[in-house]
Amino acid sequence: MRIYAPSLIVLLGFVTSHALAEPWAAGGGYFQSHDSERFSSRRISAEAMTNYQHLDHRTGIRYSDHQFSQDDWQRRGQQLRLVARRTDRKTTDGLNAELGWLQHSTHDLLTLDSSYRQTLSGGSAFEIFANRDVVETRTALNQGLYFNFVGASVDVPVNPHVTVVGLAGYQGFSDDNQRRHLRGRVIWQPSLDLGLTLQLRYRWFDNSKLDVGRAYFNPERYQEGMLAIGWRQRIGDWRNAVTAGLGSQQIASGSATPTQLLELSSETQVERYALRLRAGYTRAAGPAATGDPDYWYRYLLGEVTLPF
Repeated sequence: MRIYAPSLIVLLGFVTSHALAEPWAAGGGYFQSHDSERFSSRRISAEAMTNYQHLDHRTGIRYSDHQFSQDDWQRRGQQLRLVARRTDRKTTDGLNAELGWLQHSTHDLLTLDSSYRQTLSGGSAFEIFANRDVVETRTALNQGLYFNFVGASVDVPVNPHVTVVGLAGYQGFSDDNQRRHLRGRVIWQPSLDLGLTLQLRYRWFDNSKLDVGRAYFNPERYQEGMLAIGWRQRIGDWRNAVTAGLGSQQIASGSATPTQLLELSSETQVERYALRLRAGYTRAAGPAATGDPDYWYRYLLGEVTLPF
């Protein structure tokens, strides 16, 4: 793997400044995704952590081996990332940041996945985020395309049972395409003890450049409305969550078509180890290089951490 000098200096400085922090932990992760275009993405990771308290409070270095494939095409990549998480597990307030260097084929990219959330007086909260990553399609990876995505969201509790969430974002692609995002949710919690929510969701984006050589899904406009039900509950040492939704999407001026969503997650944190599992399925237009209204995507993620 080629790590350029500026990135190496940052990594060495980070490791030196945290070398004496305790406690230590080691971990590993696996991610696999597949879609209806037969595009697959696989990632295997290993991580060394300092100042470890739980899954959302840790500092460390993560190495990941990437593999992308579609039919008889395949691409490998390697990535080294700094990981810093300082998140309150009850309020989700705090900082999450991953700064890395990804190399695949002849392309190198400085990557970023970061967010900061803060609850204000009165219960409202705001979050800002910034992401930089490759576009995961066969054509885009061959061309070395990437994007920068920045935005902010606000949570406003209307009353103890209803919360309104709004998000605005800007996404700039390396091929000079510019995309504007708007998203909104109305969340109703009928009982504060059951962990059950009903959610009305909406998302919209448009693009400034329509011809991107079929490198990724890029309609003039896209919008989706969805009704979802969510459930969160602790069972023994496990924290579990399920979200399922049905909706409809409209691509440019085309007819509305159905969409579906299913997400599952479960995690446990005990003295001997920590384990996080996630899986999801969506049937909605996505990152593929096609406007197929029947496009679907599914993924599986697992993380294990061993403190010592």
